[in-house]
Amino acid sequence: MYCFFAKQMASLPTQPEGAPEQQGAPPPAVSPEVTSARELSFREIHDAYFGFVWRYAANRGVPAMAIDDVVKEVFVVVHNRLESFEGRSSLRTWLAGIAYNVVRGYVRKPGNRPAGDYLDEEQDLLAHGVSPAEALDRKRALETLDQLLDKMSDVQREVFILCEIEQLSSVEIAEALGINENTVRTRLLAARKLFNAGVARQQASKKWWRP
Repeated sequence: MYCFFAKQMASLPTQPEGAPEQQGAPPPAVSPEVTSARELSFREIHDAYFGFVWRYAANRGVPAMAIDDVVKEVFVVVHNRLESFEGRSSLRTWLAGIAYNVVRGYVRKPGNRPAGDYLDEEQDLLAHGVSPAEALDRKRALETLDQLLDKMSDVQREVFILCEIEQLSSVEIAEALGINENTVRTRLLAARKLFNAGVARQQASKKWWRP
C-alpha cells in the first residue's frame, strides 16, 4: 500500500525555478551512479540531482512556498563542501546526508508549515496538465501520507522516505543519516507497521461511512 503513496509523491512536478530545462522536462542525462564528485562540475551535479533534493524536501514536509529556498540552501552547502568530498560514499548518499541536515533544521523551526499547502500543491498539479480528478486523488493521497508520517518518529520518517520513496538502500540510508544498518532495518520495519496500520484504519473508516 505504501508503494501507491510513494508513487504519488515521486510523481509531483519538480519546481521550475532553478531547474536547468523547461518546465516539466527531465534533468540532463548525467548518471546518478557517479561516485566521485570530481568527475562532475557543480552545475552538472545540480542539474542531475535537483529533482532528488526537491522531492526529498517536499516529502519531508517543507511547504511549497519554501521549497525553492530550502533546495537552494542544500546546494549552497554542496558547493561549499564539494572540494572536501572524498568519494567514500556515493554522490547520492552524500547529497542525501546534506539534504537531511538542511531540511531537518528547517522543519524543526516553529511556524514553518503554514496552512493551505495542499491547496497550492493541487493548483500546481493542475498547472502541469493533470486532470482535476487526478489532482484531487493526489491531494488526498498526500494528505493521508502526511498524517501517517506525522505518527512516526524522526528516524522512522527519514528511513521510510529515503527507502520507500527515494529507493535508497539500507547501506546508503545508514551513511546518509549517520546510523547503523540494523537501526535502519528496525526503524523501517516499525515505520511500515505504523503506515500499514494507518492505511487499514482509513480504509475501514471509508467502508463504515460509505452510503
